[in-house]
Amino acid sequence: MIGKLLDKLIFGAALLLALQLPLLTDHYQQYLSGLYESTQWQVNGFQTTAHRFGYASVEAMIERHLTNEEPSVRADANQKLATLARYRELQAGMTIFRQGNLFSKTIYMFHPARLHDLEKTLTNFKPGIPFTLSGIAFGVIAALLANLILTLPFFLLARRRRQKQFAARSPVQRVKHT
Repeated sequence: MIGKLLDKLIFGAALLLALQLPLLTDHYQQYLSGLYESTQWQVNGFQTTAHRFGYASVEAMIERHLTNEEPSVRADANQKLATLARYRELQAGMTIFRQGNLFSKTIYMFHPARLHDLEKTLTNFKPGIPFTLSGIAFGVIAALLANLILTLPFFLLARRRRQKQFAARSPVQRVKHT
């Protein structure tokens, strides 16, 4: 009886936790979109400046600035390089969040290099229940799997203990029991 109650409690807790992942991916996508838009605005500004001053590309302008004698111009060029690299990473992330499934989004989100972005997302995250069929289906399937993984060792242990107790009984007791 206690085992069945614990099994239900574990499933319920796993279900509530698993239902949060689709919501977290939605929050993360919103955070990523805002970051992407602001970085894109900066990159567009770089492109405008490069074209206005006759450079073939932003990269050509940055290369030229990296060779400048003025340290502040070189530092600015390095910042622009970092911004361009971040912009490319964000483009890849936006593609995953537009076209990918929940698993690819989760892998992207929980990558160690992006944990800072995940922490920022979690500061504004509020638990809830997803209103999409895929979100609910994911939650139920993940909860069932988590429940199975967490409770299976205990059920196998209890089964082994019952088999040992049954084997330890005398043949007369076994006949009476059946």
